[in-house]
Amino acid sequence: MIMNYFKVAIRFLFKNKTFSFINIIGLAIGTLCCLYILLYVEDQYSYDKHHANAKDIYRITTALQLPGDKHTNATSSPPIAPALKNEFGEVKQFTRVVPAIGLKQHLLRYKEKSIYEKEAAFVDSTFFDVFTYHFVSGNGGNVLKEPYSLVLLQSTADKLFDRGDDPVGKVIQVDNSYGKHDFTITGVVDESLGKSHIKLNLFFTMHSGGIGEYVLSNDSWAGNNFASSYIKLNPGANAATLEKKLPAFLNKYGQQQLKNLHMEKQLHLQPVSSIHTTATFENEMSKTVSPFFLYILLLIAALIQLIACINFMNLSTARASKRAKEVGVRKVIGAERKDLVKQFLSESFLLSFIGVLVALPLLWLALPYFNDITKASIQFSFFTDYRLWVVLAMIILVTGLVAGSYPAFYLSAFQAIKVIKGNFTSHVSVGGIRRSLVVFQFVLSIVLITGIIIIYSQLNYIKNKDLGFDKEQQLVFTFHTDDTKQKIPSFMEDLRQLPEIKVVGKANNYLSQFVYNDMGFFSSGGNMANAEDVQFIQTDEDFAKASGIKIISGRDFRLYDSGRVLVNETLLKRLGIDPQKAPGTRLYSQQNDRDTNRISVEIAGVMKDFNYNSLHENVKPFMLMYSDGKNSDLSNVIVSVNSKNYKALLAKMEKVWRKDLAAVPFEYVFVDEEVQKQYEAEITLSRIINLFTLIAIFISCLGLFGLAAFSAEQRTKEIGIRKVLGADVLSLTTLLSKDFLKLVVIALLIATPVAYWAMHTWLLAFAYKVSISWWMFAAAGLLAILIALCTVSLQAIKAAVANPVKSLRTE
Repeated sequence: MIMNYFKVAIRFLFKNKTFSFINIIGLAIGTLCCLYILLYVEDQYSYDKHHANAKDIYRITTALQLPGDKHTNATSSPPIAPALKNEFGEVKQFTRVVPAIGLKQHLLRYKEKSIYEKEAAFVDSTFFDVFTYHFVSGNGGNVLKEPYSLVLLQSTADKLFDRGDDPVGKVIQVDNSYGKHDFTITGVVDESLGKSHIKLNLFFTMHSGGIGEYVLSNDSWAGNNFASSYIKLNPGANAATLEKKLPAFLNKYGQQQLKNLHMEKQLHLQPVSSIHTTATFENEMSKTVSPFFLYILLLIAALIQLIACINFMNLSTARASKRAKEVGVRKVIGAERKDLVKQFLSESFLLSFIGVLVALPLLWLALPYFNDITKASIQFSFFTDYRLWVVLAMIILVTGLVAGSYPAFYLSAFQAIKVIKGNFTSHVSVGGIRRSLVVFQFVLSIVLITGIIIIYSQLNYIKNKDLGFDKEQQLVFTFHTDDTKQKIPSFMEDLRQLPEIKVVGKANNYLSQFVYNDMGFFSSGGNMANAEDVQFIQTDEDFAKASGIKIISGRDFRLYDSGRVLVNETLLKRLGIDPQKAPGTRLYSQQNDRDTNRISVEIAGVMKDFNYNSLHENVKPFMLMYSDGKNSDLSNVIVSVNSKNYKALLAKMEKVWRKDLAAVPFEYVFVDEEVQKQYEAEITLSRIINLFTLIAIFISCLGLFGLAAFSAEQRTKEIGIRKVLGADVLSLTTLLSKDFLKLVVIALLIATPVAYWAMHTWLLAFAYKVSISWWMFAAAGLLAILIALCTVSLQAIKAAVANPVKSLRTE
C-alpha cells in the first residue's frame, strides 16, 4: 500500500513539473541552509566534550568588586586551584594555564632551522591528567614533570622538524622576553580528538622560569587574578555543593588580603564544556561565541525551512481544484479520509526526501564558501558521521509533516458528491490561510532585511566613529626577544630619517589591544577604600603624539619624565578633580592601608577621553605612565606616517629593518585592522544574515512566483475578455499584481515592531550605537515591495501579453 502511495506521488510530480520544481528547489535550498546551521551550532557546542570525564572538569571563575569597578574574570589567583585540591576530597586533580602575558611570539631554534610561533602558555605538570589530548609522540602521564620540558602541537613540530623525525627527546632553544633557554621536547599532540577552548601551540611546564616560576611561588589570594585554573572532581562529586563551600574557603586563606585591598571576591565553578559558548567573562584564553548568536542562527535555520514548507502548503492548496475530482473519485470507490491523508503525506515526504538528496551535493560544493563566511571549519562525511544521518532523518520527518499536514487534511476533506459536480468549496477559508502564509513569509524577509540595514549601519558607525586617537596610517612593530629589543633604538632612529614618517614612539602595549595592567589610584587625602581601578600603558615621550591622543590641559611627556602620567577625563571625573587644575596633582597607590611604601605619580597632562578598547564598553579610567624602558618592556614601536603609498613605504621600512635586524622576519600590523578585529563577531553575524536573508527572499520569491503563475492560469479567460474589451498590458499587470502587493504592505506593518524589538535588543551590547530610524524600516519595506513586484510582474506581464484568442476560442 505504501509503495502505491509513492508511485502515485511520483506520477503526480512528473505530471506537474513546474509545481514539483519550485517545491524541490525551495526545500533543497532550505534544507541546505538548515543543515549547515545545525552542523555549525553543533560544532560550537562540541568544544571540550572530548575530554575524559568532561562533566567532572570545571574552571574556577572570579567575580571581583573593586573600588569603583566590577569584573567577572575567567581567571583566578594562582594559589586557589592547588589549595582546593588539598582542602576538599571532592577534587581529584587541578591544573593551571598561564599564557605568556605580553609575549606574542617565541623564536624556536633547532640546529639551523628557526621559526616564530604564537599561542604559548605555562601549564602545570598535571595538565594532561585533567585534559585529554591525542599524543602523536610521547606519553601524557609524565611529559611535563621535568624543568624546562615542552610539549608541541603537531603543526608546530612539522614546521621545526623534518618529516619522519621524532621530536621527542630533542632539545630546542626558545628565545623570548624571558631570555634564551633550552627546552627538551617530551611530547607531541594533535587536536584530532576534538576542539578545545585552550588553543596552544606550545605547552611549557611551569618549572621554566619567567611567569611560570612566579605562579609557583605566588601567594596572592586577592589580586593577581591572571591564571586560568581548572579542577577535576571525583566521579559522583557535586559541583554545586562544592561551590557553596568556596566563600568560607576564600575567607580562610584570603580574608586579610581582601580587606587590605578593599576588595570583594567570589569564586564560581564553570563546566568546561560551557566555556566556548559563554560570552560574559573577561580574560578569556580564546574567542568565545555568544549563545544569543547561536540562538539567532537556529531561529534563522527554522524560519528558512518554514518558508520552504509554506511554499509547499500554498502551492498544494492553490492547486486543490486540480486534484478535487481525483479525491472525489477515490472516495467514491471506497477510499477513507485517512487513506487520502497518507497519500498526500507520502507526496510531502517524497518531496522532502528529494529535497535532501539535492541539498547534500549542493552543501558539499558550498561548504568552503559557507565556512569562509562563518570563519568556521565545518566538515562532514556522508558515510562515517552517524549524526549527519540522524539530522537528515529529522529534517525529512519534520519538513514532511509541517509541509504536508495542512494540504493533506485540507484536500482529504472535500466531499465526493460536491467535487464531482464541480463544487470545490471547503468549510475552511483556504484563500485566507494562503494569504496569511504569504504575509508570514514576507514578515520574516522584511525582519531580516531590516536586520541587515541596522547591522550595516552600526558597523559603519563603528568604522567611522572618532575614537579619540588616530587609527589610520599607523603601524606597529613588535619585538619578541632580548636580542631584537636591543635594536629598537637604532631601528626607531633610522625610521625617523624617512620623509614619510611623522612620529615614532614605543610602549609595552598599543591602543585597541587588551590592557593587562591595572592598579588602584586615589588622590591626596584618600586611601585604597576610595581608590579607582585604573588601566594603564607604559610609554615613552612620543607615544601620545604617535597615537594622535589629544591633550586638553597640561602637557605631553618629555624626555626623562619619570614618575609622571597622562590621565583621561573619566579618571578625574571619578576622583572629583577639575581637568584644568589636574596638572601637577599627585595620585597615590599602595598595597593596603597600612603599607607605608606608597606609589606616587604626578599628573603631567590630561587626555581627552578616547575609546582605547571596543565600543561595546564605556570609557574607563585610564592613564599613560612614562617609562624610559629600563624597568619595563617597551617592545612595541608605534609609527605614524603621512603617506598612503604603503607599498613604497613598506619597502623602505623593510630595508631599514634588514639593516638593523637582518635575520628576523619583517612583521607589522596596521592599527585600523586591529581595531576592526574587535568586532569580528558582529562582522561574521552580518555576513551570515546577508547570506541567509538572500536565500530566504529567494525561496519566498519562488513560492510567490508559483502562486502568481497559478493565479494567472486561473484568470486566463478573464484576462482574455478584458483584452478584447480594450484593457492594456499595464492595467492587466496591475490587476494581477495588486493583491500580492497588498500582502507585502501588511507584512511590512507587522514586521516593523518585530524588527525594532530584535535590533534594539542586539544594539544593547554596544555602549556606543546608532539610533534606529524610520527610514531603515521604510527602506526594508520598499525593497521587499520591489522584490515582490518584480517576481509577480514576470507572470503578470506574460499573462497580459498572451493572445486572447487562444483563451477564448472554446467559449
